[in-house]
Amino acid sequence: MIVSWVLGGLGNQMFQYAAGRAVASRCQQPYRLDLSGFENYSLHQGFEIDRIFSAPVTLATTHDVRAGLGWRSGKLTRKVLRLVNYALINGPNLAIEPHFNYWPGLQNMGPSCYLMGYWQSERYFKDCENLLRADFSFKLPLDGANLEASMRIQEEQSISLHVRRGDYLTHAATAKILNVCSLEYYRSAIEYMAERVPSPHFFIFSDDLQWAKSNLNIPYPVSYIEGNKGLRSYIDMQLMSLCGHQIIANSSFSWWGAWLNNNQKKIVVAPREWFRNGIDDRDLVPPEWVRL
Repeated sequence: MIVSWVLGGLGNQMFQYAAGRAVASRCQQPYRLDLSGFENYSLHQGFEIDRIFSAPVTLATTHDVRAGLGWRSGKLTRKVLRLVNYALINGPNLAIEPHFNYWPGLQNMGPSCYLMGYWQSERYFKDCENLLRADFSFKLPLDGANLEASMRIQEEQSISLHVRRGDYLTHAATAKILNVCSLEYYRSAIEYMAERVPSPHFFIFSDDLQWAKSNLNIPYPVSYIEGNKGLRSYIDMQLMSLCGHQIIANSSFSWWGAWLNNNQKKIVVAPREWFRNGIDDRDLVPPEWVRL
């Protein structure tokens, strides 16, 4: 059995699910998710994968975790082990992400292991891409204004543009790690796209649309996607994925909006600077995407 520790917003959850699902698929083992970290977790919308996607989610029980980890299964013990990350203590069935960039050791885990980390690289699951695209198919059809927007998106030379501000400004711990993308980044990305996509139409997604309207000043047709908040926030990712091309923020949410785009000729622009604290992010962005 493969068990993944899961925590964070939707984009982080998807990375954790994808890495573990790939390990389970390669090992041909059952896959389960440990959601114990969401107890007393107040950010975002809680665990969302099973509500939004067709993914076959099975939750790990306390017995599942204890059976796999033994004395290391306690929450406090796992927290300490994650900080120390000592291989001799971890043993062969506890995989703790040792650093942010790609760690090849995950490929060798199984057939019984517990995964702790965020695993934010396509390299962890590229070989299971088709499986994951099926798992991450959206359950519910679009309706109302979102259905109308999806029709325009598919009729136009559409480019999604995501501005992430919100918790990057207001949540102290997050603000220490993540920059808000600059206007210079968006202007250069818009220019880059306009030089390569004829008659572009930009669809703007943001948790601060007023800032986007006041500052972007895009000299091309623009549509602002409004109203998808709270439990409906994921619909922005769904609509992003329907666009022909993407300009993403330094956000796992728009990363997945771009990755789920099935256009074989898509252009994806991502920020060159993702973190403000020097984390090595060389494996975060797929090599065919453009960093500006």
